[in-house]
Amino acid sequence: MYPLPDLRTARTHIRLPREDDAERLLAYRLGNRAHLAPWEPERDEGYFSLEGCERAIAEQIAAAHADRAYPLLALDPDERAVVASFTFSNVARGIFQACHLGYGVAAEQQGKGVMFEVLQAGLSWAFEDLRMHRVMANYMPENQRSERLLQRLGFEREGYARSYLKIAGAWRDHVLTALLHPDARG
Repeated sequence: MYPLPDLRTARTHIRLPREDDAERLLAYRLGNRAHLAPWEPERDEGYFSLEGCERAIAEQIAAAHADRAYPLLALDPDERAVVASFTFSNVARGIFQACHLGYGVAAEQQGKGVMFEVLQAGLSWAFEDLRMHRVMANYMPENQRSERLLQRLGFEREGYARSYLKIAGAWRDHVLTALLHPDARG
């Protein structure tokens, strides 16, 4: 079992969701529904319900305890609201020691450096505590904010995948990037 995160940044508290986060998660999902829709899979109405959030949190906790994925919430310091979320998913161990990174930030936090701050802390945790060798992150070519964020974090372009993921109801191309453990960077 790898240590679960309890990270603090200047503006956030980052941790695995808990059962009592369901209402906060629902408020984040509802408040950012239109903002995040162009970058996410199509969601059914259950995703935007309290029951859907409760079910998601239970699944997320189980995934972390099984070392399959680490879905994390970034909350304001008083834990009143979710300001961002990110997930280390598709965890592969053995000779690969890698995962994928996905993330989203609340509309009112966009452009303030919060996602950079949160991901810096999260990536340090993934490399140090989860012992990842490689973290992969992919973005749609038109998502210039994600491109700049990943570049600033040190991710390097590794490829281009046509019709890679079904986002907002359509198969979309993605730029493939990765960040290696600091000891492996040359």
